[in-house]
Amino acid sequence: MKSAIRILWVLVCCSICSGDARAHDTWVQTNTQVVRAGEAVFIDLMLGNHGNDHRDFKLAGKPDLGSSTLNVFAPNAASYDLLQSIIDTGYAPSEGFWSARFVGVSPGLYLVAHTSDKVVSYAPLRSIKSAKTFFVVTPSLDKVHAENPGFDRPLGHPLELVPVSNPVTPMGPGKRIDVQVLYLGKPLEGARLSFIPRGTTLREGFDERYERNADADGKASFTPTEGNRFLVVVHKTDPAARGKGYDGTKYSATLTVLVPQMCPCCDTIEE
Repeated sequence: MKSAIRILWVLVCCSICSGDARAHDTWVQTNTQVVRAGEAVFIDLMLGNHGNDHRDFKLAGKPDLGSSTLNVFAPNAASYDLLQSIIDTGYAPSEGFWSARFVGVSPGLYLVAHTSDKVVSYAPLRSIKSAKTFFVVTPSLDKVHAENPGFDRPLGHPLELVPVSNPVTPMGPGKRIDVQVLYLGKPLEGARLSFIPRGTTLREGFDERYERNADADGKASFTPTEGNRFLVVVHKTDPAARGKGYDGTKYSATLTVLVPQMCPCCDTIEE
């Protein structure tokens, strides 16, 4: 009887604990993928998608900033810490998301990167997360250059999604989203990648419409058929990655791609 009560208590505690404790994923997103030099970009840090085996766009609380980093990397490799200016959009700790304002001056590709590393006491497990998104700063919105290098630069996250093709320019319906999964710096063969369109719930099990298994080089691709925001998600659990206070490590990595209905730098997209 005492054992059953103890199990019930643990389940209740898990159900009411914070989002990070329930091992949600994090992602970062911007309000636009192309912005004119000198204009502001709004960058959101989100937490959620615990339901449906981490394969949806549902919000569930806010990330713990104490265990997080949030930076913008400019084309010249300069780094800007967004945690210094981030604001809370929710009335309560479990509502809303974090948001920051950033103004890019130099033209080129900008990378937004988030990391989180903490031990969740209920398991106990170590949870290591990474999240990325990109945007381009351009002198003119009428003439956006297609060549914006720097998207394929790894940052050295334990589990990391690295674009193989530019996720901003060119980009639109019919243009493949190509990514590579790196685990401890090496390609992760066989990893399951979910390419989740906002507003879509993936099917139970392996959803062939939106999921791929990484090849021997850790690479996978998905071709969107319409404009939408896509969340690319991959997970890895390593029971052998143990340490003081935790009996294994769960890794997650996300990449957010804002696919416009019309390519910003071309009239048509060709494979």
